[in-house]
Amino acid sequence: MNVVIVGATGLVGRTMLRVLEERNVNVDRLVLAASERSAGQTMTFRDQPLDVVELRPETFDGIDYALFSAGGSVSRQFAPVAAARGCVVIDNSSAWRMDPDVPLVVPEVNPLDALLHRGVIANPNCSTIQLVVALKPLAEAFGLRRVVVSTYQTPSGAGQKGLDQLRAELEGRMPMERISPHQLAGNTVFHTIDALNADSEEETKVMRETRRILHMDSLPLAVTCVRVPVIGGHAESVAVETERPCSADDVRQVLSNAPGVVVVDDPANAQYPTTVRANDTDPVYVGRIRPDASVANGILLWVVADNLRKGAATNAVQILEVLAAHR
Repeated sequence: MNVVIVGATGLVGRTMLRVLEERNVNVDRLVLAASERSAGQTMTFRDQPLDVVELRPETFDGIDYALFSAGGSVSRQFAPVAAARGCVVIDNSSAWRMDPDVPLVVPEVNPLDALLHRGVIANPNCSTIQLVVALKPLAEAFGLRRVVVSTYQTPSGAGQKGLDQLRAELEGRMPMERISPHQLAGNTVFHTIDALNADSEEETKVMRETRRILHMDSLPLAVTCVRVPVIGGHAESVAVETERPCSADDVRQVLSNAPGVVVVDDPANAQYPTTVRANDTDPVYVGRIRPDASVANGILLWVVADNLRKGAATNAVQILEVLAAHR
């Protein structure tokens, strides 16, 4: 199995490299590709040095699968090129997520959708991934009537630039680049807000992608996305209204048996999911499971995951594993 990582020197690309190694994916040949500026760097995979090559159409010759994390413009340009050369693309950008001909996949939720690809598979938004991993078992057990989500997202969701801005501000330096006109350190800021519909692009992504992955096109969703000054990890406050009555214990039991979920729910002893605990791990952690007395069949959840791993790199590698298992 021959694989290329496109955008290998970026924050997610480097994480993809680590995840491939940690999960011992059966890769026979690995190519690392990036922009002309990054080409020539040397990275290591399984104790072997690999030189980063400049991304070109011929990069995909003889390659079975491509993991893309180089931004939407690169994906729009090169994903069709790769697919035309017989390579299956797993793309981490937002370029193809709502294309009806491109599956949008979270392996714990809709793995078989990956097999319907026409050369390109989309990796969902990081906030969407952890949300649907928690929602899917509840949808199956109790049905979903409405979901309200507020996110608490690390600036690393915007890549290295987000981390660089936060670290510069924490150190009292002027950031070289910004992901927000506002200060990140000691602050809470929104993603760029659409002047026409008042939602941010991130909020729209979470709503549209969640419905698509769950195959619930009419699911009522309300989403507010916020960046908070933490180095890594996304957290979400989730209020769920179910179709059928369920207790907190019922929900706890269902989630304890759900793939990809780790329940951490002993608040009396200060045990609940935190971004520090989730950092550099793959599960979706759920805690603070309790009734929402303001509505019928209401349940409140606190959902946390590492946005660079399960929210991006690990999910992409898991999709690769699904494809490899069905070759």
